[in-house]
Amino acid sequence: MEDTEELLTIGAFARRVGLAPSALRFYDDCGVLRPARVDAVTGYRRYGAGQAERAVKVRQLRAAGLPLVDVAVVLDGPEDAARDVLRTHLERTRRTADEARAVAEGFLREATGAAEHRGGWVRARVGGAELASAVRQVAPAVATGADREEFPVLGCVLLELVDGEVRWVATDRYRLAARVLRPTAFEGGPRRVLIGAETARDLAEWAVRQVTVEVECASDAAAVRLRSGSDRRDVPEGAAGDPGAYPDYRLLLEGLEAGRHRVIADRTGLWDAVTGRAGAVSLSVGAGYGEAADVGGSGEPDTVEDTARHEAGQMLEVAGGGREPVRMRAVRTGPALRIVFDPAVLVPALEAGVGPDVLLEITSADRPVVVRSADQGSFTTWVMPVREGAGAGRCDTARADDEPTGPGTGIHG
Repeated sequence: MEDTEELLTIGAFARRVGLAPSALRFYDDCGVLRPARVDAVTGYRRYGAGQAERAVKVRQLRAAGLPLVDVAVVLDGPEDAARDVLRTHLERTRRTADEARAVAEGFLREATGAAEHRGGWVRARVGGAELASAVRQVAPAVATGADREEFPVLGCVLLELVDGEVRWVATDRYRLAARVLRPTAFEGGPRRVLIGAETARDLAEWAVRQVTVEVECASDAAAVRLRSGSDRRDVPEGAAGDPGAYPDYRLLLEGLEAGRHRVIADRTGLWDAVTGRAGAVSLSVGAGYGEAADVGGSGEPDTVEDTARHEAGQMLEVAGGGREPVRMRAVRTGPALRIVFDPAVLVPALEAGVGPDVLLEITSADRPVVVRSADQGSFTTWVMPVREGAGAGRCDTARADDEPTGPGTGIHG
């Protein structure tokens, strides 16, 4: 330091560099910023004007959260060491900021959610792709054509937020499809909302591109929205119906007995065997060999093993509807059975399934049949069989109640 350099009292220097005198004393004690001179008698500190640049750097680094030991390295250490210290601190700062942001956003969502919940909002968080697949699986069971014109409510998909689950349900009276989602977060409930099938499909197309989706329903059934971050999709006004008019599918589930018959078969193979048949198609297991044959086969067992399997009830025969019978291997429990379906009802249930195998749970030839994956139970379809000898028209569907009118007939009997 030049003897002619201006010396400043600690107060004056503190004002010049934007530090408190107490901070200057602390930095002196730590060896980060020594004063130019210290009076041996009074102990007063004096700082040179040339020290102002270092003092400002100390203030800036400390304001950035750098520990004093790292400040010393940045100011006095090797250049490589200084860069390493700054890079490490930068990464630590970013991580801390991200964590703080996540915490703040979480509390903000809770505060917003609490306010909305007090206003009647219910919400559940599910995966976007999972929600989209649920809608796509149940949508084929929505009523179309004349059935929809007669009963418009059956042209909708039912959305339920209840018991900590998100449920999507659709029915056209001859089949019923339900998919249950288990959300990662659930608040409030219960809610039942009807959404038009086309609107539900549009929501699914948006949801499949999102990582997670918040499903939100207000006390007003028409107020439904999906949200992912700042992006939001509201169900348009008029696109939701009155859930009170929708058939109570739970009555069906509660009234069903445990299936006496369980048949497990290759899902794709069964779909191929049923598809393209012009009339009612029968499924038989252990009910007599008949004319059954593999596609292109002779109508007789090909091997001793096939004969043994059939006699043991482990071969499924698909026949009728203007095509040659088809045999395929199956796993059956329960008595021998023969049941008849309208392909227009059974095929969509097989198409919407998941996994390589399909499980049919059959109570009787005139009761709804459970069609689901053999090992994945979150998606299930119930389909009504038809009477033996009936054509392909759904008017011949076997109904448990045999009542001629109202959306409660058929699958909801």
